[in-house]
Amino acid sequence: MAGFRIAYIRGLVYLNAGDGATAAAEFQRIIDHRGIEPTSPLYPLAHVQQARAYVLAGDPVKARTSYDTFFTMWKKADPDVPVLKQAKAEYAKLSSPRYQPTAR
Repeated sequence: MAGFRIAYIRGLVYLNAGDGATAAAEFQRIIDHRGIEPTSPLYPLAHVQQARAYVLAGDPVKARTSYDTFFTMWKKADPDVPVLKQAKAEYAKLSSPRYQPTAR
């Protein structure tokens, strides 16, 4: 069984194609079905990718919520893990008073 891989890759494709709304929906499929693979590393990563998709779609409120969920799940992670460092930098940029949504 492919588990989350197909939905995750499809979400990445939509994200890279600039379709934030569709990408967010693909990552939501993973989030809604954690029981399929409860220990999959793609489950927490779906939250950070969904946050990126919401940023792309111009929805900073939902993006912050997804980032917050990711950070809660990874609160005990090594702070030097590249995806965590990148997510924190993206979140800081999103939280900046100068942030301007740029929906495509």
